[in-house]
Amino acid sequence: MEDIVGAPATRTPLEQAVSYDAVLFDFDGVLADTEPLHYEAWRDALKPLGITLDWAFYRSELIGVSDRELVERLARTRRPPLQAALLWARFANKQRLFLEKALARPPIPKENIELISSLKNRKLALVTSTSILEIRPLLQAADLLERFHVIVTAEDVNRHKPDPEPYLVAARRLGARRALAVEDSDAGERAARDAGLEVVRVHSVAEVPKAVLSRLADGGQNL
Repeated sequence: MEDIVGAPATRTPLEQAVSYDAVLFDFDGVLADTEPLHYEAWRDALKPLGITLDWAFYRSELIGVSDRELVERLARTRRPPLQAALLWARFANKQRLFLEKALARPPIPKENIELISSLKNRKLALVTSTSILEIRPLLQAADLLERFHVIVTAEDVNRHKPDPEPYLVAARRLGARRALAVEDSDAGERAARDAGLEVVRVHSVAEVPKAVLSRLADGGQNL
């Protein structure tokens, strides 16, 4: 059987009988309910520049992309357009604000912590466009850092979602034969599918345990 990277879309009966040996989780909006916290941190960090960041715009245009792409998109929407570097200079402040908010309001629900702890017989990866500086403290606080065999963050790749590189890197490092990605955004789903992975799409953090366990029990037979 081929490695998961570049695997054919149509599986043979033998391949269909093989259950998922790996699960690759996105972080923001999947494992952790962090998107409102990222929004609040960016909103507060950009206020000194006279920028008012709207939640509706953030939710529709800025979720699922890297921080660098977020800044570039936001700079282009200004009239007149702003230099992206001006906004990027606020990134360190955004990270500080995010961690303050996230550690005060832990965003990983206990149900998701229990889900990760229950998947002992499968290889696990975390695949995100967020910086490891923002991810590590939250995983440590939830006692999940050592649960993942592979963690791919913004610092580990040259191209971020929707490019498949993050998932290709994670799948290779895991040595996965058949992997399931868990995503909540169009960019993330596209990245995973272009990497040859199967995807379970969720619309909220609360959906994750049931959606993942149901797909793992089914083995993808009813796709």
